[in-house]
Amino acid sequence: MQSAVLAAAFTLGLCFVPPGSAQPAAQKSLYERLGGLKGITMVVDDFINRLVANKTLNKNPAIDAGRKSSPAPYLKFQVAQLVCETTGGPCKYTGKSMKDSHAHLNISEKEWDVMAKEFKKSLDKFKVPADEQKELFDIVGKTKADIVVRK
Repeated sequence: MQSAVLAAAFTLGLCFVPPGSAQPAAQKSLYERLGGLKGITMVVDDFINRLVANKTLNKNPAIDAGRKSSPAPYLKFQVAQLVCETTGGPCKYTGKSMKDSHAHLNISEKEWDVMAKEFKKSLDKFKVPADEQKELFDIVGKTKADIVVRK
């Protein structure tokens, strides 16, 4: 049992370690450095699970209601597609704009910060390197004005 857990942990860690190649890491896209769709979907799965279970976010009645119209499996698919596309991967995000998909959720600055902390926990869990985390947070940060509607 313990060796199975260790093997699983090792495998998860490898998702974000790019395979050896002649191409330097600096020339690889963020998508590739994150382990492609496999690595992205693993982080997104964990991240959405954290958001759905978060007590602070669940106190917002609009977020709670939004979960009924956009259940976790759907959110995981949409977020994975978005991250894949925005990091240089082959995916095409077909969902609503960030503004349209979040306007009715009445998200506050505090809730944004909670989301960011949960995202960081997921990235840390899968040992995403600091440089890649910074790039991801830079990408996510550009959406803040469209998502946070309540100060």
